[in-house]
Amino acid sequence: MGFFLLMLAAIFSLFGAFFHGVIGGRLYLANINHSSLDALGKSLSLVSWHMFTIFLFIAAIAFALLAFNLISPVAVYPLIVINALGALMFLFLAFGKHKHLLKMPGAYLMGTTAICGYLGITLIF
Repeated sequence: MGFFLLMLAAIFSLFGAFFHGVIGGRLYLANINHSSLDALGKSLSLVSWHMFTIFLFIAAIAFALLAFNLISPVAVYPLIVINALGALMFLFLAFGKHKHLLKMPGAYLMGTTAICGYLGITLIF
């Protein structure tokens, strides 16, 4: 069961990386190109956007490696915490002035990834 949950965390993270990087990236790029930011601001904003995409991809790899017992569980605890805090940030902002965030997959994917990752570790080790 632990293996399955860790692989599920990897799949959610990989799906998140694809969704964030490809689909979200296109929407974000269209919005940022129509903004009043200067060229440097647009470039840095795009780099910031894709840094999170890279995090999701690396997290997917780490959860998969842990599922096959190729890395220590200590390596993924920070990824679990980042996913949990990211989900909480989405919810905190959504229940404030940013209600539209509840319609986005971020809180759900990050929360599910954190839960699957944590439960996967506790069931394997």
